[in-house]
Amino acid sequence: MLGSKHSDRIGSASRMDQENLSRTAWGAEIASIRDRVLNRLAARLAGVSRPVTAFVSQPEPKTIGSIARGRQLMAGNFLFAGYLIEAPDKSIWQIRQSQVPFDQARHGFGWLDDLAAVGEVAARRLAQGWVVEWIRCYGRGTGPGWQPALAGRRLIRWINHALFLLKGLPREDQDRFFRALARQTLFLGKRWRAAPAGLARFEALTGLIYAGLALEGLDHLVAPAMRAIADECAREISPEGGIPSRNPEELMEVFTLLNWAAAALSEAGEMPLRPHLLAIERIAPTLRALRHADGSLARFHGGDRGRAGQLDQALASSGVRATALSGLAMGYARLAAGRTTIVLDAAPPPAPEYSRNAHASTLAFELTSGRRPLIVNCGSGAGFGIEWHRAARATPSHSTLAIHGFSSSRLAHGDSRPTPPIRGQGRGAARLDERLLDAPRDVRVQQSSGLDGSTVLATHNGYAPTHGLLHVRRLDLSLDGRELTGEDTLGALSETDRVTFERLMNRTRLSGVRYDLRFHVHPEVEVEVDLGGNAVSLSLKSGEVWVFRHDGVAELSVDASVYLDNGRLKPRATKQIVLSDTVLDYSSRVSWSFSRAQDGTRHVRDLDLDDELTEI
Repeated sequence: MLGSKHSDRIGSASRMDQENLSRTAWGAEIASIRDRVLNRLAARLAGVSRPVTAFVSQPEPKTIGSIARGRQLMAGNFLFAGYLIEAPDKSIWQIRQSQVPFDQARHGFGWLDDLAAVGEVAARRLAQGWVVEWIRCYGRGTGPGWQPALAGRRLIRWINHALFLLKGLPREDQDRFFRALARQTLFLGKRWRAAPAGLARFEALTGLIYAGLALEGLDHLVAPAMRAIADECAREISPEGGIPSRNPEELMEVFTLLNWAAAALSEAGEMPLRPHLLAIERIAPTLRALRHADGSLARFHGGDRGRAGQLDQALASSGVRATALSGLAMGYARLAAGRTTIVLDAAPPPAPEYSRNAHASTLAFELTSGRRPLIVNCGSGAGFGIEWHRAARATPSHSTLAIHGFSSSRLAHGDSRPTPPIRGQGRGAARLDERLLDAPRDVRVQQSSGLDGSTVLATHNGYAPTHGLLHVRRLDLSLDGRELTGEDTLGALSETDRVTFERLMNRTRLSGVRYDLRFHVHPEVEVEVDLGGNAVSLSLKSGEVWVFRHDGVAELSVDASVYLDNGRLKPRATKQIVLSDTVLDYSSRVSWSFSRAQDGTRHVRDLDLDDELTEI
């Protein structure tokens, strides 16, 4: 369980690192105050310009909304960033909620996609009323929405759904709408550089390109924005098509924005600059390598699965031909055969400056069969408060090996007990941006394939400084994808490591080093212990049955776990298979396997009909 039985802590960083981070945090707070003042000033000054009165062109809407979420909004159920407020008699701007993620979600106007997806007259009137109310309350430069990234996100939605919003709108409200568009565009022209590098800055620049192309008299902003987004592509997108945060979902969002910006430029007769196009070409094969057989993304380093169909749409619209990617994709190794895909985190975690949402997930993997996830990581807990966020980042929340009481990487701010009970979870307002330190930096991987299937062999030294132990993991996927065999070794392999291990053994009176191998199971998989406790049967909704076996060296148990799913109000209860053993000598080795024992009877039309259902 991610609870009291296996309560693991994330070790503290060094005192010097803590002091450096404290100074950095103080400087960041001062910079944040300065940015807020400058944003407010730029927003006020943007209102003195000549107002825009019409569209020159309007990009075709490309954002994907959810009808289910749109109907929830119409019913007064406001679920943003994991926070639910039921207020059927209030508008979205009358709700009092102090949580920053909630405010960012509503001021970013992503919910407009959902109301547009409903498409009914009532949904249009509701959207029109909320847009006009935002303009009246915040349109002069006040409120938390005047940040470059949020302004870019908001502009994209307003322009995408302009026909939906303007139909039947009174003339005076249409004028307010165009004046607000112009003010936000001019604000972005001055303040896009203040957006943090990465996804936020790409959102700001894409919104600026959209608005500069679409609005009358603002085309002079397009060329500088084109150059800026090209520079960001050259700086932020690696030659291998990755980003520094190593977050697959964030990479998909960046890819989607670059596609939108390129399409808008092409439709207006402008050619995107070379670094912009190169970034799209580089990212596409990386995303294909990070995609499971069900079309969803692997969940690592704060990323979720992504909305159903979003990745496929982005890849199709990019126009980049599907090509096989050799080696690692943004530090992830992929094994695929038949209907089975496996994605393994085979690189060091992101550098500290990019690790605010990073996880201690080195050598963790996910396994999907057809359209059904089987073995998963717990996911990102950022939408469920500080305790869940920290718990999800710990190594025990991933399908890999963890030493009792330690993660393979440590958080910056002291010790914690990162595994709250499934019920009664509070949602504190503490910071969610702790960085990873003391991470494994020597991560090695070898991949090979042959007539018997494909193999990945990887190792990391995250436990070497504390225990003198290296984690070595080998995965073999059969040629038909019906069997995955694995072997995990925890051992002191060098003379230096053996000295560290012996000192630890002396301090603990030769009690050894206790560790667990965890395999978190997707909540829609039925788990049953078989063969007198020596095997575990895993039944998928498609009718497939997989069987987990091990070599008998470790102690097998099936414990409680959680699945942290974005868009839901609370974590979903699930199970995890745990193999527990102790290192008493210089090494300990455990072998295990997953085998498909029964094919599904419905796999030809195995559709995940619950994708659009959001828990309330």
